[in-house]
Order: sequence, then C-alpha cells, then structure tokens
Amino acid sequence: MDERKIQILMDSLLPLLKAAVAFTVPLTLISFALGLILAVLTALIRLSSWRVARLIARFYVWIIRGTPLLLQLFIIFFGLPSIGITLDPLIASVIGFSLSVGAYGSEIVRAAIQSIQAGQWEAAYSIGMTRIQALRRIILPQAARVSVPPLANSFISLVKDTSLAASITYVEMFRTAQEIVAVTFEPLLLYSEAGFLYLMLSTVLSGLQNFLERRFNRYSTR
Repeated sequence: MDERKIQILMDSLLPLLKAAVAFTVPLTLISFALGLILAVLTALIRLSSWRVARLIARFYVWIIRGTPLLLQLFIIFFGLPSIGITLDPLIASVIGFSLSVGAYGSEIVRAAIQSIQAGQWEAAYSIGMTRIQALRRIILPQAARVSVPPLANSFISLVKDTSLAASITYVEMFRTAQEIVAVTFEPLLLYSEAGFLYLMLSTVLSGLQNFLERRFNRYSTR
C-alpha cells in the first residue's frame, strides 16, 4: 500500500469514529429502546383477548416483516412529504428502525411469553394475582431471560442496519465514508475501513451478549 492510501486511512479514521460515536451509536440506542417498548406492547396485544387490537397488531407485524427496511425508510422520508408530512432525517430514521425492531422483536417476546409453562400462570392465579400482576411479577421476568439472546442479535443487526440511514441523507458512519470517497476517489479503501469499524462494534457487542447470557444462565440455575 502506498503512502497516499495510508495517509487517507489515517485521516479518515477520526471522522469515521466521530460519526460512529455521535450518530450511529445514538441512533441505534434510541431506535432499539423505542422498538423494544413497541415490541412488548405488540406482543401483549397479540396475546390479549381483544380481537380488533390483535388484528391491527398482526397487520403491523405482517407489513413490516414483509417489506424491505430500505423501502420503509424511503416511504417515511421521501414519500410522506407528498401528503404534507416532512421529517428530519434523524426522526425518519428513528421511526423506520423502531418500527422494524418493534415488529421483529414482538415475535421474539411473544414466543418467550408463550414458552413459560402454564403452571406459572396457574400458580399466580392461585394466590390471588390478576393477569397484569402475573405478567409483571412472574411471566415477564422469566420471558426477559429467554428473550436476551435473540434480542441481543437484533441489536447487533440494528447497528449494521443503521448504515441504511445514509440513503435518506442521515450523516452516520457509512454516510461519512461516502462523503470522504467523493473527495478521495478511494471507495474500496474507505468502505473497507468503515466495514472494519462495523465489525469491531459487532464484535464488542457480541462479547457483551455472551457476558449477559452467562449472567442470566448463572441465575437461572440457582
């Protein structure tokens, strides 16, 4: 590798890291937090006895899971202005990613709740708990432990999916790499560097996931 390319790598590293810390990571955290709340609510609705609400929740999950995330972002950012709704790239990105996390996460949470033995419900009812109390005190804490591995995988996937926000002009890490490429004309070099940073983020998060799983497994065997 010649000196020019080495210099480009060195000069671009700090802007890419800044974009990751200032934009990619916050976008991921906000979207995942909102999406997780939506996921739990959607899962509970789908397990409820409210037929109309169940149908609405199923329709939402069907739409989000059945269409590309990139298309959803385009509809939110480029499509909504045609009906008078114009959103900032950050807001549009958060909405798109949160809806995606909510749909996929709801299936994880729903499956986790359904995996809890029926005897747990019966035991809760036998001591006078209501359904809401049983959910809050007995079922959801156990379901949370079951949900950790798949939800952690969803979080790691979201870190990489945030690169799609570049397509709606949100300046996160990948968009920053694109802007540097436009000046240096070194797409292979810059995109490889950005890919390496995404890989490092995913590796750190995978290590954290393994740590959390060991912690939960340790408590579950006591």
